[in-house]
Amino acid sequence: MKYNFDKIIDRKNTNSVKYDKLEHYFGKEDLLPFWVADTDFNVPDCISNAIIKRAEHAIYGYSFRGKDCILSVQNWLKNRHDWEVKEEWISSSPGVVTALSLLLMSLTEKGDKIAVQPPVYHPFFHVINDTERRLIHNPLIRTEDSYEMDFEHLEQLAKDGLKAIIISNPHNPVGRVWTKDELLKLGEIAKKYNFLIISDEIHQDLIYKNHKHISLASLSDDLAQRTITCIAPSKTFNVAGLASSVIIIPNQQLKKTYEKLLCAMHLDAGNLFGHVAMQVGYEHGAEWLDQLLEYLQCNVDYVREFLEENIPEIKLVNPEATYLLWLDCRDLNISSEKLNQILINEAGLALNKGTTFGKEGNGYMRLNIGCPKSMLTKGLIILQQTVNQLKKL
Repeated sequence: MKYNFDKIIDRKNTNSVKYDKLEHYFGKEDLLPFWVADTDFNVPDCISNAIIKRAEHAIYGYSFRGKDCILSVQNWLKNRHDWEVKEEWISSSPGVVTALSLLLMSLTEKGDKIAVQPPVYHPFFHVINDTERRLIHNPLIRTEDSYEMDFEHLEQLAKDGLKAIIISNPHNPVGRVWTKDELLKLGEIAKKYNFLIISDEIHQDLIYKNHKHISLASLSDDLAQRTITCIAPSKTFNVAGLASSVIIIPNQQLKKTYEKLLCAMHLDAGNLFGHVAMQVGYEHGAEWLDQLLEYLQCNVDYVREFLEENIPEIKLVNPEATYLLWLDCRDLNISSEKLNQILINEAGLALNKGTTFGKEGNGYMRLNIGCPKSMLTKGLIILQQTVNQLKKL
């Protein structure tokens, strides 16, 4: 079946954060949105049909994640990512960020040092601060066209005592897919200094050609025992609103401690329709995902070519994964904050400003290309016109 990702779908007045919260977050509602990390594509037919079928059974009582759903997760990880996950490792959470908070509260103490690698997904900062842990920065190193982990700096931090590090793999917003060697080096440091690794792998399925996602916990039994992996079908199949995530904890003592708090907070039951979407997506959504990746790759190539030909002052940081592009706007010689205001008030565009992801993001913007090419084209033309006006000043 051929899926149509060019279709324009009106999402306004659907309680969509991306569209209906523009005025709340940007001060204006008449903006073209390229920000929140969901897409403007219909979910796979197999998911929508399964949800409709389940909805027709008009009793929506208490539910749980059944064995068939858990098996679908296991099969997906084995077939898509070469990782054999045991049933007893699998736990749950309404969302990955929820899990991050619960993991910190259950497995660490107030005042413990938790490292992150900015520029990085900003809720990492919030969950550490909000749970009264100490936020420790291990910034990525900017290379000519990408980013690398700073292992030397991480080891210095670890010598002073780290309880855990939260990593983004694939990385949001810089788009890196960490290699086996990089993950093993990180694991060596974690083992040497005895800290936990919490790996947010929610974008694991959105990998571009010539790259392969590797779950850190899949590399060795020792790494698995100190790693908690957080995944979800939400980015893969555009079902974030169904609030259903998978938390993989091979270390059974850590899992028991995590689930004690999960149950105490009554967050373990899950979402009836989220269970349906997860199972059906993982069982039957591969063809849709393969076509989506082809479409997104075309959008990436289009953005790269457009910038090179029309806005050379803005450079695309080479993405290896995700539909979130990291734009290097430093040659415009303007701060992210000021550029963001210009894009909002003069261009009518809503992107994420780089400093949202840490001070290391100053001079950058994040662009969501999970949309029809016609919408992306409109946004890029407006961006070109805006930059041309800035150059006249």
